[in-house]
Amino acid sequence: MVLDADALAARRRLKRRLSLWRFVAVIAILAVLVTAGLTSLGAGYFDRFASHVARVDITGIIVNDEKQQELLDEIAEAEQVKAVILRIDSPGGTTVGAEALYGKIRKIAADKPVVAVMGTVAASGGYLVAVAGDHIVARGNTTTGSIGVIFQWAQVEDLLTSLGVTVESVKSGPLKAVPSPFEPTTDAARAVTQGMVDDAYDWFVGLVAERRPFDAATARRLADGRVYSGRQALKEKLIDEIGGEAQARDWLEAERGISKDLQAVDWKVEEDDELSLVPLGLAWLARSAGLPGVANLIASTGKTLRAERLSLDGLISVWQAPD
Repeated sequence: MVLDADALAARRRLKRRLSLWRFVAVIAILAVLVTAGLTSLGAGYFDRFASHVARVDITGIIVNDEKQQELLDEIAEAEQVKAVILRIDSPGGTTVGAEALYGKIRKIAADKPVVAVMGTVAASGGYLVAVAGDHIVARGNTTTGSIGVIFQWAQVEDLLTSLGVTVESVKSGPLKAVPSPFEPTTDAARAVTQGMVDDAYDWFVGLVAERRPFDAATARRLADGRVYSGRQALKEKLIDEIGGEAQARDWLEAERGISKDLQAVDWKVEEDDELSLVPLGLAWLARSAGLPGVANLIASTGKTLRAERLSLDGLISVWQAPD
């Protein structure tokens, strides 16, 4: 009986130890998740609740990003935001994505001054986003302009024929699903496609003429698809000033009474929890364990998962650098 009592007591002590370690493990996991959550919000998140100048990055290929549009809606409704600086570094993207951003920015500008600050590239759809602002600043060597629209497709019929592959289709009308990479482009199909491109081009040029200090004829002359350096763009009045964010703040103070002492706060899209907290938490653990390479790999995977919610389709307004 003595041995049985000792064994029972030992089991109880073991269970208590296991319960303690389970509790510690749960606390550690919660700490990682909280840390990852705060990291995802960003260091300046809580600065949003005081009066400030909102700073928003428009980078990469422009697509119809609903989360980015929701962020701009939040800025428009936030009374503590006194002005907005758009930092644009984009070659353009879809016409729909640029149109959506233009509309959201004009909504903000109805109540708050907006300055666009161009980076390395702000061309095509990137330039369209810039003209939504009240003032445009660019570096002397910024690549901008490329005002126009493009619709491209690959013609692979001959390639498939050489491989012994024939694509057949049954459709309701001759203009259904054209242009197609699997059949020659007819004159009628080309005319329909050209009509769509012309319509989007007229819309683009009309916005440029409306927002910049020149008439429609000048806008159309400048909108032949060419790119301009920042210096050339200033000469043609496509932008207002050479410089960067400092010049943007100077303009806000001089023209709109927004003090340069007012803090600038970055506003960024909040990522989905399931696509951000887990990779961030795992990356934090890997970095804490002295495995920076693994941490970077995990973080990159998280970014890839988040990017999958975006797509590029339809007419595009994008500057393509020459080969």
